[in-house]
Amino acid sequence: MAMNENFNPSRHSIVPERRFHDFEIGEQFFAPSRTMTEGVFTTFQAASGDNHPIHYDRNYLAELGHPNLMAHGFMTLIQAAIGASPLAHSLGKNLIGFIDQSSQFLKPVYCGDTVYPVFKINELSPNKSTGVMGLEIKIYKQNEELALQGIQRYLIKL
Repeated sequence: MAMNENFNPSRHSIVPERRFHDFEIGEQFFAPSRTMTEGVFTTFQAASGDNHPIHYDRNYLAELGHPNLMAHGFMTLIQAAIGASPLAHSLGKNLIGFIDQSSQFLKPVYCGDTVYPVFKINELSPNKSTGVMGLEIKIYKQNEELALQGIQRYLIKL
């Protein structure tokens, strides 16, 4: 097998890399939709250690009036990981780290619901060698209900 002299793994990217100043307030990015299956519930339980019956016991949930397994708040929130969206790939090596986040859980997410994460740039604060990118995050359900909203902020190399 011959080496391709034109191939460079460091330039292998899903989307073109963009610098901090290439982004604009109001730009939106979308992560793929995801259906919250029993497998997602099981995996989250294993990773988090949270085994409260409000998330795993259908009889317990029925007694409380819930129609199905109810997702943990953090299980819903992780659907807003920018790494699942084109934004993180656009930032590439310019993404330094996650600074902070806040969120409000507005509607329950149940097993079988499909969620749709949306990211909108609401802050671009440059400093000397880095900048802060703020994102308004929203997660919608298949019935168009807003299940979660919040803010995330990232440190970006200029």
